[in-house]
Amino acid sequence: MWWGLIVNRLASFVIAFLSLYLVRDRGMPPAEAGRILALYGVGFTIAGPLGGLLADRIGRRATMIAGLLCGAASVGALAFARLPALLAATGDMYRPAMSAAVADVVPPADRPRAYGLVYWAVNLALSVGLVIGGLVAERSFVALFLADAGTSIVAAAIVFFRVPETRPPHGVVHEPALRGLLNVFGDGPFLSFLLLHLAALAVFVQWQLALPIDMSAHGLGPSAYAFLMALNCAGVVFLQPILSPRLGGVDAALLLALSAVLFGLGYGVNAIGGTLVVYSVGTALWTVGEVVGFPVASTMVANLSPAHRRGRYQGAFAMCWGVAFTIAPLAAGEAMQRLGARALWLLCLGVALAVSTGHLLTAEPRRKRLADLERTAAERQPSPVVPP
Repeated sequence: MWWGLIVNRLASFVIAFLSLYLVRDRGMPPAEAGRILALYGVGFTIAGPLGGLLADRIGRRATMIAGLLCGAASVGALAFARLPALLAATGDMYRPAMSAAVADVVPPADRPRAYGLVYWAVNLALSVGLVIGGLVAERSFVALFLADAGTSIVAAAIVFFRVPETRPPHGVVHEPALRGLLNVFGDGPFLSFLLLHLAALAVFVQWQLALPIDMSAHGLGPSAYAFLMALNCAGVVFLQPILSPRLGGVDAALLLALSAVLFGLGYGVNAIGGTLVVYSVGTALWTVGEVVGFPVASTMVANLSPAHRRGRYQGAFAMCWGVAFTIAPLAAGEAMQRLGARALWLLCLGVALAVSTGHLLTAEPRRKRLADLERTAAERQPSPVVPP
């Protein structure tokens, strides 16, 4: 799975360059480009719960293969489509299944390190792919889309030939799809975490539309934007092995709160920007925020979810990303067109500070749940046999 993820992410740069494609090559204003990009989020929002349901019903392996192949078909078709509405079909259905499989095979104590390695692999591949993608985007967006589709097919082949099924045989519960999703959203401690994470992601994914458009308005093109994206990925690759061991004993709520603050500062600094140096400083700040918060968030979802609904919980978590990818470009496009980029960056800072406060105020029920789960797991361990 880890190697398949690296292969897939080597060319998963369509969404990063799509805003420039719509504005520069199609001549769309920011608000219209934001509405088109929001379709990606709509597809992601649907694909998350669907992928989670299928991961619990038909298994992790089959869902990963189907999701990768469907994604390849969608992004390949996008290379020749004149209607960007095809973006709604490119949701990442394989993500919940892969995240559930990690939780299947890794014990709770090692999950922070495991999800950190997954996140490290994604950024290692993207740090290489985005540099290449920036050069290709200067010449041909069609080649960019086709490369993305090709790596998804190769990743599906790796899973098909090398990854066994990991779903626990005792963890299959055939409950109606809607009821299962309602049970997930009825989990109060998990829901409060999910809503706060959604708000943080809405700030974090401003690299999707607002950042490249603001850079373009200051005379910085695709290659400069690709440099920032590569800087972000390379920063994660460098910092993850250094920071993760040192953050292992820190309370999860504090790390999530710090992560949100760094997101806000990273984009808020753009309010005084216009140069590559300022954008680079901002990118460095929200990159550290990723390293601090994202593995913690993934571990939180895995540890809060019961085994028989593990895929559904991961699907809800993936849906959170989809909603963020939907509302962020819509809000950013409208804000930039009506109020200007500076107002948007200050708004990002305000939202991030509110999210940080929210994580600290709502943490206690999650701490209690996790402590209860750890105590239950310890009680189920067999007692040591004492020799006579």
